[in-house]
Formats: sequence, structure tokens, C-alpha cells
Amino acid sequence: MLFLWRRKVQQLIQRLYNLPQKTWKWIQWKYYLFILTMKAILYNEFVNMGYSMEVLMEPMVWIVDHFTKVLGPILVGGVVTLTSSVVAIVYIIGLPYYWQKSPVLTCFLIVLGHWILINVTFHFIMAAITDPGTPPEGILISEAVSVCKKCIAPKSPRTHHCSVCNRCILKMDHHCPWLNNCVGHFNHRYFYMYMVYMTLGTVFIMTLGFEIAYKEIWLGGEMGGGLSDALDYVIEDNNSRQEEELEGYPVRVNGTHMMPVYGGTVGSPVLLEPSEEETERERRNYWYRFSIMYTGMLTTGVFFSLGGLATWHGRLISRGETSIEAHINKKETERLAKISQIYKNPYDFGMSENWRIFLGLLHGRGLWHILFPSRHPPIGNGLTWPNAIVSAASHNKVA
Repeated sequence: MLFLWRRKVQQLIQRLYNLPQKTWKWIQWKYYLFILTMKAILYNEFVNMGYSMEVLMEPMVWIVDHFTKVLGPILVGGVVTLTSSVVAIVYIIGLPYYWQKSPVLTCFLIVLGHWILINVTFHFIMAAITDPGTPPEGILISEAVSVCKKCIAPKSPRTHHCSVCNRCILKMDHHCPWLNNCVGHFNHRYFYMYMVYMTLGTVFIMTLGFEIAYKEIWLGGEMGGGLSDALDYVIEDNNSRQEEELEGYPVRVNGTHMMPVYGGTVGSPVLLEPSEEETERERRNYWYRFSIMYTGMLTTGVFFSLGGLATWHGRLISRGETSIEAHINKKETERLAKISQIYKNPYDFGMSENWRIFLGLLHGRGLWHILFPSRHPPIGNGLTWPNAIVSAASHNKVA
């Protein structure tokens, strides 16, 4: 009897020992059945991890897209307001300063400054109001490379879907909230030239404003008390400072007037508050310095931000690609490098030719169309694109 009880206890212990393994196998089997059931019900040949993540992120993308759509007009108004304020300060402070210094130099600066201002204004307006281009509806696209999952319509080469505008954009580069518009085939040049001329304008203002800022902010201008004086006061050794004994008659102060006392006799009161003329002068000096510092900080920030962005886009243009294509080409280069192959961008015709195509300097157009406002359209219709690889192969075959 004791032997039977011992055997049952051993069997029970063995079952308890094997229970986690059986439970884990059961969970794995149920998970496998669940995945198999889901695949059988929801199977789609085009579903992958990227598509699944895109579906899961759709609510967040919706919030960002609609927030950007609402914020766009506000940002455009901000750009116009800030630019106008800087231009007004240049007229009010910079123009009189250089006119007193040299009228001849000022005339040259007026021409140069207005050339930059006209180009900035023209290219910003054109980049904001020009439609970047969309694939036409109801006609056959001969070189359609894929179907847009959002529009359910064929896409031509270099075309991508903008979730903010909710449409496909020809040769899409990105959606710019500062323009409240997409940057694509028909307004890409306007966008880039706006950045170039805006950066050039900040250099123009910072170069000519440095002398004014140095005299007014650092030296203090006519009123004195500039940053140099404040710095000298701060770094001065307090131990070496000695207070001088005040000499004179005792006085009485009632808050607004100071009255000298001569042997118990009160003299004529002296007004402690500054005169209206001095108050107005101090107020004008305050706003004068504030405007100079405001312009300096704003132009410096714009110079580094837009200058860096223009430099980056210039590199992309030199390689014949957009910002979206830069990411695609990078992934393709890495993918083909793993199998010992070299990726070739089909739209890269060399640096000089890429710039000519981008700026539209073909069919007799020259530098005049870049230095001055021009509404000439880009090369091509944005639906079909010449292929650098095919062109090179044809050239080699003919040779």
C-alpha cells in the first residue's frame, strides 16, 4: 500500500514538473491557430510589416496632417509679418544712417537691396500660389510605375502622395508649412530661389547692420551706456572701488522733489523726475536699440536655418534627386551594395546638366532668367522623365 501511494506522489510531481512545458506548448499552438485564422480571413499579398505599421500609425498621421493644414495659413502670415518688420526697420534705421554717411553709397545699396527684396517677394508668392502639379484624371498615363494606395490611381515616375494636401504631387519634394503648399514639379524652382535670395538678404542686412549695432549696442551711441560700459562695470574688482564722501548741504526728499536745507531753512525744490524731453529721448533710444537687436537675432537665425536648408537642397539638385528620392536612393544603394552591385540614379545627368534642367535654362534661356523674376515653366510636363541610364547607353551604342 505504501508503495502505491509513493508511486502516485511521484507521478503527481512529474505532472507538475511537466505542466509549464505543456502549458507553453498549448499557448504556442493556440497562437499559431490564431495567426493562421487571421491570415486565412485577412490575407493580402501586399501586406507587409511596413504596411501594418502605416495602418497602426494612421491616427497619429491624421492628427499631424490636419494640424499642419490648420497651421499653414498662420505660418504664412508669420513669414510675411516678420519679413515686413525687418524691411521696415531697415528703412527707418539703416537708410537714414547710411544716407548721412554717404549718399552715393546709399543709392547703390538701395538698388541692391530692392533687387534682393523683389526677388524674395516674387519667389515666395509664386512658390505659395503655384500648383505643384498632379497626375491628370481620366487619361492614360503611358509611364505609370505604380498605383497610389490612397488615391487608387496610377502614379507616374517621381510622383508621391501628400497626406496633407490629400493628393498625388508630380516630382514631390516635401510639403512646406511655411508656404502652405507642396513643393513639386512646377514650383520647386520658386521655392529654392526664395531660400537663396532670402539667405542673400540676411547677409546683406547683417553686413550693413554690423556697424550700426556696434555703435549703438556695444558703444552706447549718443546716450552712452553700451554693453562695453556694462561689461567694464561687471568685471571691475569690487574691492578696488572706493566710495567718495559726499560734500554739500543736507537735503529733504518728498518723492518728487529734492529741497536743500541751509541751516534749518528749506531752499527751492528741485524736480527729481526727468523732463518730458529726456523721457521721450530715452524711449526712442530704447526702441532704437530693441529694433537693432530684434533684426540682428532674427536675420542671424534665418541665415543659419535657411542657409543650411538651401545648401542641402543644392546638394540634392546637383545629384538630380528630391528629398524623398534621396531616402529612396540611399536605401537602394545599401540594398544593392549587399549583393555587390552599384545603384545608378536614373535622373542624374551630371551636376551642370542637373542644374540646367532644374533652373529651366534650356531653349535659349540664360542667366537673366535667374537674376531677375521669371515665370518660365520647368522642363517637361512632370509625367515623363528622360532616363540618364538609357541616354548614356544610347550614346555609347552610337559611339
